[in-house]
Amino acid sequence: MTAVNADPPFFDTSYLVRLYLEDAGFDRVRQLASSVPTLAASWHAQAEVMAALHRAYREGRFAREHYLSALNQFDLERCGHGFVWHALTPEVLIRLEHAYRAAPATTFLRAADALHLACATVHGYREVYSHDRQFLAAAPLFDLQGINILTPG
Repeated sequence: MTAVNADPPFFDTSYLVRLYLEDAGFDRVRQLASSVPTLAASWHAQAEVMAALHRAYREGRFAREHYLSALNQFDLERCGHGFVWHALTPEVLIRLEHAYRAAPATTFLRAADALHLACATVHGYREVYSHDRQFLAAAPLFDLQGINILTPG
């Protein structure tokens, strides 16, 4: 496995959606995102962002026009130069399997989170950004440091 340039911050979906939804702490996430030329994420985060936007629409958090506008904005940015989408390779699945084998019985690790974390590790990252408590707690299983800029340090 060859590490790639890990300069862009690696965001999980809890941070990515804050670029389009005004969830708690969105202003700090957007400030961080605007301070770098690109953001990194695992490939499957694209589907998770679209699902999160639809959920906000379904829950009545914004009107259809706002929902479609957010989808269009995400589409422009995800297809442009705003993101580096890291592939879910066989190496990612191997790393995921190793983490599950090593995880104690008390570990709460969702499959989608494990994909994000394994992807970050395989692609050379040492840090991942998230607001999700379980995601951050599982990061060390992948030799990653979980960072949450939304809570006081």
